Amino acid sequence: MSTSSVEPGTRLAERFRLEDRVSESDGATLWKAIDEILARPVAVHTFSPEFPRVHEVVTAARAASRLTDPRLTQVFDAAEHDDHSYVVSEWVTGDTLSDLLAAGPLEPERAAGLVAEAAEALAHAHEADLYHLCLRPAHLVWTTGNTVKVLGVAVDAALSGLTTDQPALDDAEGLGRLLYAGLSGHWPGDEEEGGLPTAPMIDGHFCSPRQVTAGVPGYLDAVTIRACLPESRKGQAALSSPSEIADALANVARPMPIPMAYSQTPAVQSASHSEGLETERRPPRPPLPSQPRPMPPRAPSGGSMLNRVLMTVVVLLVIAAVGVGAWTIGRSLGSPNTPQAETSPSASASASAQPMVVVKPEKATGFDPLADRDEKNEMAPLAIDGKPSTLWKTENYNSADLGNLKAGVGLLLDMGKSMPIGDVVATLADTSGASVELKVGDSPELGSLKTVAKEKNGSGKITLKPDQAASGKYVLIWFTRLPADAGKFHGTIYEVVVHSPGSA
Repeated sequence: MSTSSVEPGTRLAERFRLEDRVSESDGATLWKAIDEILARPVAVHTFSPEFPRVHEVVTAARAASRLTDPRLTQVFDAAEHDDHSYVVSEWVTGDTLSDLLAAGPLEPERAAGLVAEAAEALAHAHEADLYHLCLRPAHLVWTTGNTVKVLGVAVDAALSGLTTDQPALDDAEGLGRLLYAGLSGHWPGDEEEGGLPTAPMIDGHFCSPRQVTAGVPGYLDAVTIRACLPESRKGQAALSSPSEIADALANVARPMPIPMAYSQTPAVQSASHSEGLETERRPPRPPLPSQPRPMPPRAPSGGSMLNRVLMTVVVLLVIAAVGVGAWTIGRSLGSPNTPQAETSPSASASASAQPMVVVKPEKATGFDPLADRDEKNEMAPLAIDGKPSTLWKTENYNSADLGNLKAGVGLLLDMGKSMPIGDVVATLADTSGASVELKVGDSPELGSLKTVAKEKNGSGKITLKPDQAASGKYVLIWFTRLPADAGKFHGTIYEVVVHSPGSA
C-alpha cells in the first residue's frame, strides 16, 4: 500500500480508519483516524515510498511506546513494511503554548508550572535515552483534561533527521526557550515561532524575560538565563539537562484550569510532525426551543350556575374572616397588658436568618507551629487574590502525615476584626487525600484557635461550615494530612472565600 493509495477511509491493521488529512510534509502525512476497536480518535502517520527515514521513525516510535510518563503522548502501534509503514499515537485535544500566549504572556507562576511539568516528563524520557531535540511552543499542550502533554518525543527528531552530540543540553535549552516564551510572549530565536514575535535584543544579545515583561520574578528570570541565554549568565552555572531544570522549578505551583473564551468555529491543526493535536472546542449549546404554554381547559357552559354559587360562598367567607380579624385587633388594643402570642419557631428562624456576605481577609500567611512559623509565606497572598490560576501550597513532605514532624500546617487568615464566620470555601488541588480542619479564634496561637469544621479526603472545591456559631479575628485552614503529588506530599489552596452572616 503506497501513500498514493492511502485515502480517507483506508483501514490500517484492520482497526485504524483514516478520516482527515491534517498535514503533509516531505513524504510524511499526518492523519486524524479512528481506532474502530476502542472507538477513539488517534493520530496516524503514513509515509510515501520516497520518504528516506521510515526505519528511523518506526524505530523511534517503538522505543517511545515504552515510556510511561502520562505527560508524554503515547505511541500505540508502529509498523514497517515494503508496501506500507505507519505510526499510530495518541490524539491530543487542547491548547498549545502558542494558543495560550495569543492574548499575551502568561502569569509567571503558570508559565513556570507548565514548563516544570514538561521538564519532569522529558527527564523521564532521558532516563530511557530518548530525546526531543526540537522543542517549540506547538509541542507543549494544556489539554482539555487539564493536564500537560509534550508532543513528539524521539519521533519528531527522527522525522526531521535531527541528531546531536549533546541531547541533554539541547533539550534543556529548548525548555528554557519555552519558559522564555511563557514569561515574555516572545521567542528567543532568529525568526518568529508559532505566531510569537522574536525577542528584543540589546548589544546583540536577547533581553532577559524580566527586561521584556514587568513582574517576572527574579528567580524565574535566573532559571531562564541559565537555561537558554548564555551571554547573560554572568558566572551562573548553566542548566544542562531537563532534570536540572525540573529541580530548579520544583517548588513552583503546578497549573490549574483557567477560564478561557473559545470561538464557536472548530479547528483542527497539527502541533507536531508525529502526533495529532485538536484545538476543537464544543460550540455553545443552542437554546432550547420555547415550549408552547398549555391553555387551561375551558369549563363547560353547564357549570356557570355552580361557579356563581361557589363565588358567593367565597365572598361570605372573606367577609366573616375580616370581621373576626377586626374583633381580635380591637380586643388586643383594649387589653394592653395581655402578653403577646409567642412566635412560632419557623417564623423566628426566618426572622433571624441573615444573608451571607463575602469578607476579604486583610492578610494571609503560611502557618507552621514549629521553628520559624513560616510555611511558604511569600505565596500566601496568592490564595486570596481572587485569581483561580494562582495558589499557595505547603512545603513538600515525605509522607501524607507530614513526615511525622508536626500535627499540621496551614494557611492563616487575618480578618482585621472579630466577626461571625458562616463558612469558608477553599479550592484545593484535584488530587484527593487531603484532611483539612477549619479553626477560628481571636488569637493567632494554635492553642487559642477552636476547630469548628473538618473535611476528610478533600479535593477540588470544598466548603467548611461550622456546626455551631463561630466567630473570631483569625481563620486557619489546617492540613492534618496531605495528598501525594509526583512522589512528594503537599497541600495546595488555589483560592479561599470567607462568608459571614450579615454585614461585616
